[in-house]
Amino acid sequence: QVQLVESGGGLVQPGGSLRLSCVAKGSIFTINTMAWYRQAPGKQRELVAVIAGGVTTNYADSVKGRFTISRDNAENTVYLQMNSLKPEDTAVYYCNADLFYGNGLGYAQGDFWGQGTQVTVSS
Repeated sequence: QVQLVESGGGLVQPGGSLRLSCVAKGSIFTINTMAWYRQAPGKQRELVAVIAGGVTTNYADSVKGRFTISRDNAENTVYLQMNSLKPEDTAVYYCNADLFYGNGLGYAQGDFWGQGTQVTVSS
């Protein structure tokens, strides 16, 4: 049906940058919101940034001014540009999408997650 495929994680030094990408694949009719979450070891998954309609964005206080979420609606892709990275940004980052998709009988709404990509900030 629908699959979210993430890429772009890795190891970076403090102060460095990374860009995460997530493409939604499948019988997608329309995407409402796309978001990035993260989960550090021993902590709960938290919202990092969300974008709706390709325009409206919201960020966690901890990443405001450093991270930028953007979206390519034509390619069903969401990006997360991460600058001035800190060790506390180390986590597995997950892509999330709320969307309408074709299910063979019509259209249905669903909430989907990617498999996660590791971001490690360390010297």
